[in-house]
Amino acid sequence: MSGSVRIAAPILALAAAALYALSAPASKMLMGDVDPSAMASLLYLGAGFGLLAVLSVRRALGIRGDGGPLGRDDAPYVLAMIVLDVAAPVLLMVGLSSTTAAEASLLNNFEIVATSTIAMVVFREVVSPTLWSAIALITVSCIMLSMGDPSELTLSPGSLLILAACACWGLENNCTRRLSGRDPLQVTMVKGVFSGLGAAIVALILGAGVPDPVPMVYALLLGFLSYGISIALYIRAQRDLGAARVSAYYAVSPFIGAGLSALLFDVPLSTLFLPALAVMVLGTALVVRDTLTQNCV
Repeated sequence: MSGSVRIAAPILALAAAALYALSAPASKMLMGDVDPSAMASLLYLGAGFGLLAVLSVRRALGIRGDGGPLGRDDAPYVLAMIVLDVAAPVLLMVGLSSTTAAEASLLNNFEIVATSTIAMVVFREVVSPTLWSAIALITVSCIMLSMGDPSELTLSPGSLLILAACACWGLENNCTRRLSGRDPLQVTMVKGVFSGLGAAIVALILGAGVPDPVPMVYALLLGFLSYGISIALYIRAQRDLGAARVSAYYAVSPFIGAGLSALLFDVPLSTLFLPALAVMVLGTALVVRDTLTQNCV
């Protein structure tokens, strides 16, 4: 791996993480005006149609894409990506409606566990002992955050839904990794439009109403930034780093989201929040260390 790639790919992954960190606290702010299942649809539609506009401008200016176009051989991965992207944000938004934004932001780190495990077991990516240690710590942290009452060995329904969303995204990340050689903007546009339409059908089945124009526009803009641009950067970084390592850099996103949530919402944190945060910081530090070590090989 060249020095320029070694620097550029992590920067893209970190930029993707920072943009995605906006989604949990900003979505929480819109929950009073937008149904959770409708929110999932709007976020992806904002990503899809926003990038469709970007692609149209790029084509008009004669600018070439970064990677080849999608082909017929990509169809199985595209279909899996869309189906999983319909399920995951719906699970996340419904779970977010019954948890704090800070806890939801940190629980999103379970996506690292799912992505890395699937990458190794299904797609044969190499996962080092250091990364497995980090995965164990992040799993423990997620379990701690999921406990509604520390005196009871039970998991809150909202937290379980968020963890299920992360599992879907873990599999989806690995499907998207198979498409990382394609144009990231085109892949994300297809993902956004079709996943958004699928989520809209689910929202209608669940009886979600159409939100007012102003919160709808805010949700679409949020989707363009935190899903559209973020996912495009994520896919491009996967081309050089692989699914497991990009998810490692993405681990900073929940901490950014939790910090934003603490500034925006005056809500009490659970008694296990700070201990869980400490465990997750340690796990994330090991993930980043492993990624940097691998990049220097």
